[in-house]
Amino acid sequence: MSERTNHPSERSRERAPDLDEIFGSEQATDRFATRVERGVLVRLLSYMGPYKSQMWRALALMALTSAMAVAAPNIVGEVVDVVADGVRSGDVAGASRRMGLWLAALLASIGIGWASNRARLHILAEMGTRVIVDVRSELFAHLQHLSMRFYDTYKVGRLISRIMGDVFVLQNFVTWAIVGTARSVFTLLFIVITLLWRDAQLAALVLLVLPVMGIATRLWSRKAREAWREVRRRISVLNGYLNENVSGVREAQAFAREIANARTFAGLNGAHRNANLDAARLSAVFFPAVDWLGTFGMSIVVAYGAFAPGADVSAGDLTAFALLVDRFFNPIRELARRYNQLLATTAASERIFELLDLAPDLDDAVDAETAPRFAGHVRLDDVTFGYGEEPVLRDVNLDVPAGSTVALVGPTGAGKSSIINLVARFYDVDEGAVTIDGYDVRDLTLDSLRAQMGIVLQETFLFGGSIADNIRYGRLAATDDEVAAAARAVGAAHFIDALPEGYDAPVGERGVNLSSGQRQLVAFARALLADPRILILDEATASVDTETEGVIQAALELLLKDRTAFVIAHRLNTVRSADLIAVVDDGRIVERGSHDELIAAGGAYHDLYTLQWRNAPASVEDSGKGSREGISVTASS
Repeated sequence: MSERTNHPSERSRERAPDLDEIFGSEQATDRFATRVERGVLVRLLSYMGPYKSQMWRALALMALTSAMAVAAPNIVGEVVDVVADGVRSGDVAGASRRMGLWLAALLASIGIGWASNRARLHILAEMGTRVIVDVRSELFAHLQHLSMRFYDTYKVGRLISRIMGDVFVLQNFVTWAIVGTARSVFTLLFIVITLLWRDAQLAALVLLVLPVMGIATRLWSRKAREAWREVRRRISVLNGYLNENVSGVREAQAFAREIANARTFAGLNGAHRNANLDAARLSAVFFPAVDWLGTFGMSIVVAYGAFAPGADVSAGDLTAFALLVDRFFNPIRELARRYNQLLATTAASERIFELLDLAPDLDDAVDAETAPRFAGHVRLDDVTFGYGEEPVLRDVNLDVPAGSTVALVGPTGAGKSSIINLVARFYDVDEGAVTIDGYDVRDLTLDSLRAQMGIVLQETFLFGGSIADNIRYGRLAATDDEVAAAARAVGAAHFIDALPEGYDAPVGERGVNLSSGQRQLVAFARALLADPRILILDEATASVDTETEGVIQAALELLLKDRTAFVIAHRLNTVRSADLIAVVDDGRIVERGSHDELIAAGGAYHDLYTLQWRNAPASVEDSGKGSREGISVTASS
């Protein structure tokens, strides 16, 4: 399903870093490396099904273009014979009239060929672009449905490489190579027919080079196929490393990793260069061989006309033959180049279809129901769960009545985030069940389940666009007035109204134009506007200052009202006001109760509370209840 880290490290002339250590592997891609999938091209061609009419028009124009290309050498041959006959007979005037007619025919053939070729190119460009839009759209839609397990292990840079780089390879193939191959086949067929018609014996001699070329092509293709696969693998790894380092440039500079990262990138870049050079060297051997065979065919024509005993070949026939033989090897060279492109396309197609064939490990059951409007009663019954073989949650039982707030506290890695991941069904339990209002979440459609959930994380993700677009993200039909009302309700309106562009102000990539507190307020407005029945807050106030936290706390009161809420606690006020506090440790809930009950019990929560309070700064300690509300209880897991 997703890619795992078991691909052996690869070698290049310049030793590249161990790819397993950096990115993990491409196990699924390697499964294809041992053979050529015959169905790959058939599947790729299936995307052209909706455009059959355009394809047939392009093929008809291609046949006309090829016919005109073959007609020209024959016309030139006739012109040479007309001139020769005129010189021998002395009828220069008659020869001139006949030559004029043939020249007019030549110009007509050139004009028809140009017009048909131009129309063909227009059709192909439009058709190829549409096909690639379809492939890229299907790939993007498929990625939207893959599960969190997939994204836990698959690197973003590799996905971008497939959606953009590999699909671009397909675009060149679909737009030009498919019908270009047909053009070469038509041209070759017309030339062979014409050669046989003019002189069957000479044509047979010229065609003797074809078996030699076929053997050479087969030997070359075996190595070229793997060479192009390696090129695609290397660019994928390079893109992955580039994406990771651009995203983490702050950390790279903070730890003075620029030189080391540049060295690593140079190694990966060198490995990609070497893969391209290997493919280029194979082409550098093959294509000159094709050219040499073309020259050899031309020499056969010349030798036959000059030395063949009893050869009755006119000057026009020799001229036409020489031009046709030259054009005969042009489509062969073109087919060889197209085959080279076919190998690159096969490698790219394998990677794309391998990704498209990944089935989400989370999907709607065949008999899945549409979730009704939830009251919000959530239960975890004997839940055991792990991201791999080792469980991170063990026999967890938790009952959260509708409309109540449960705070999850505990040390880092205890399993708090795993609990909310199961409630939102980003993962499925290994044992036990998660139910909402008595419905097992696995029996509900994912869309209807998650449509009633709102999630606000510590690291808020805002999408490119305006502030209004981001607030409206979970409810696209919301009006401008509803967007503004949600912003006012959570306290975001005060900074939005101060912006010159107001709600139309761009947030920038990942919300870079806003402060962390402003991003968080936008996220709260987004959650409120979506009107979820179940709200999940994963340390939603952990990274903001005290002043912004006060605004957010007021927003929380509105957000939590009449909703079931799961709060991973970082600020003590959230813990103190929760209806239920569950202390999670080593994958188990070790304590549960209200703040006062757990303090009185003197257990794990009491120890955590007093430890955090004892470590608080004196200035915080002196500020009374407000200071207690600012004390950090734990980091999220």
